[in-house]
Amino acid sequence: MNIECPAPVETADRICLAHGSGGELSQRLLHKYIYPHFKNPWLERPHDSAILPLDGGKLAFTTDSFVVSPLFFPGGNIGELAVYGTVNDLAMSGARPLYLSCSLILEEGLPLRALDRIMASMGCAAAEVGVQLVTGDTKVVERGKGDGLYINTAGVGRVACKEHIAPECIETGDVILLSGDIGRHGMAVMAKREGLEFDSPLQSDCAPLHEPVLDLLAAGISVHCLRDLTRGGLATALIELATASGRQMTLQEPEIPVGEAVQGACELLGIDPLYVANEGRFIAVVPVEQEAQALAILKRHTVSAGACAIGRVGVSGHSSLILQNMLGCERVLDFLPGEQLPRIC
Repeated sequence: MNIECPAPVETADRICLAHGSGGELSQRLLHKYIYPHFKNPWLERPHDSAILPLDGGKLAFTTDSFVVSPLFFPGGNIGELAVYGTVNDLAMSGARPLYLSCSLILEEGLPLRALDRIMASMGCAAAEVGVQLVTGDTKVVERGKGDGLYINTAGVGRVACKEHIAPECIETGDVILLSGDIGRHGMAVMAKREGLEFDSPLQSDCAPLHEPVLDLLAAGISVHCLRDLTRGGLATALIELATASGRQMTLQEPEIPVGEAVQGACELLGIDPLYVANEGRFIAVVPVEQEAQALAILKRHTVSAGACAIGRVGVSGHSSLILQNMLGCERVLDFLPGEQLPRIC
């Protein structure tokens, strides 16, 4: 077993693994080296999809890449992950997913049986969520340079609401809803990769999220913001929203559900579950007066049956995320400086 969590070493002229963590170095990479070269209104909004005008309506457009290792993990594989991950990014903008593209970077030596199995899973996942895979590309790289298979996707969906869903719409007094227990995907991938076994088996939460989101919107819930919890986990997602909205957010630690198997694995490995990746969980920021109705809607869906309220949005001008424990003690959560669990999505 070789589990490492080294402090990142940032060089002046090289990419390091921690640049892909979603944490502090990722933010620095985006804002210093990427965003300045492509200034436009869409990139100025830190959201999962770009919202584009189309014939009196709005179109959501997103893209993603998947480099998970191993390719197969308890609860899914890289193919399902690519479909669900792209669909979920569209859903976080309030869009009904319609079309996907898929580009494959194949490594020399990948067993064709494995590729066939992954493509079959992608096809089943696309049929499940009602999207069409309409275009794509394949490339092959030399042995040892592709880790088996990388997948890049793009997704298009039609926005299902007139209201804007974005960090800037978050208001003081809003309640933060979480769709279920956290940390299962990241810990399931890590356990498979390192050959770890626990009394309670770890299973990824990899799943599509569009149906509960669309039901919230159809019921007239004033959803101010949505965010799926992928790399960096719950804490990173909320730090990003607190920063983008310019508001303080306070989480109640006892209200955040963490499964027994995940908690045990995290304690064994010295990992904070708040920062562990998920692939079937999201947060919804809604007005407090609609909390009960929104939770009732979420609980009707299997993927969000464990939905709960975990925090509140505070005043503007204080962009921070506070975690309050059962004794009332508080600590500020910040971006991780490095990579906690690499290659998990």
